[in-house]
Amino acid sequence: MGKVYAVGVGPGSPKYVTEIVKEIVQNCDILIGYKYTLKTIEHLIGGKEIYEITMNDQEKSYQKILPDLGDRTLVIPFTGDVNFSESEVVDRLIEIFGEVEIVPGISSIQVAASRAKVPLDKSKVITMHVTTPIEDKKLELQKALIDGFSVVLVPRPWPKQPDKHFMPSEIAIYLQENGFDTTKMKVHVFEAITTENETNFEGTVKELEGKEFSDLSVMVFNQASLDSYMNYKWQWEN
Repeated sequence: MGKVYAVGVGPGSPKYVTEIVKEIVQNCDILIGYKYTLKTIEHLIGGKEIYEITMNDQEKSYQKILPDLGDRTLVIPFTGDVNFSESEVVDRLIEIFGEVEIVPGISSIQVAASRAKVPLDKSKVITMHVTTPIEDKKLELQKALIDGFSVVLVPRPWPKQPDKHFMPSEIAIYLQENGFDTTKMKVHVFEAITTENETNFEGTVKELEGKEFSDLSVMVFNQASLDSYMNYKWQWEN
C-alpha cells in the first residue's frame, strides 16, 4: 500500500502551514479533507485528486480510496494539530489503512494562548469538541479554575441537539450555576483565529451569556500573573 499521512495544516491562515506539511501535500497524489481545511492549503493542491468530505460521509470516501490506493500517497489534512481534538478520526484512519504517519501542525490553542499572553506551561488545555459525553470535562474545567490555572478551551458546537451544545454562553451559565463569580473572571474568545475574519472578544465570563460565537472558537480563561526570572534570583546568585 502507498503512504498515508495525517497532517495538521494550522488554524486557518496559509502562513501557519509548516514547511514539512507543505512538502508532503505538494508531493501527494490524493487528498481527503473538510472544506475549511482544504481551503487553507488550496494554493498547494492544484492537479491533485481531491475528495471534500463532511462528518457524515467521510467513511464512504476512505473506503472508496482503500482498494485503489496502490502505491500512491494519500494525505488527510486536519485543521490545527492532528494530535488535538481529532483522536477519534485518527484512530479510525489507523483501523482502515494500518500504518498512518502523523505530522503535527500549529494548533489554534497555541495561537490563542499567545494572543492572550497566557503561558501554556501554567495552563490547562481542555477540549469539549468530542462526540462522547463531556461531564468529566466540565468537572475538569471547574477544578482547573478553582486551582488557579488559566484554561485554554475548545467549546462544543452542537446546535441541532441543545443538550450537547456547550458554547461560550452555555459555559458562562454553567460556571455561574456552579458557584463561580463570573463577573470577575477574565476571558478571551477568539473566532477564525489567524484568518482575515479573526475576532477577539475580551471581557468577563458573565458578559458571554446570550452571545453567539461560531464553531471556529477558542476560549482563554486568563488567571495568569507575571512571574519573571527576577523572582528566582537564587538561580544565578549561588
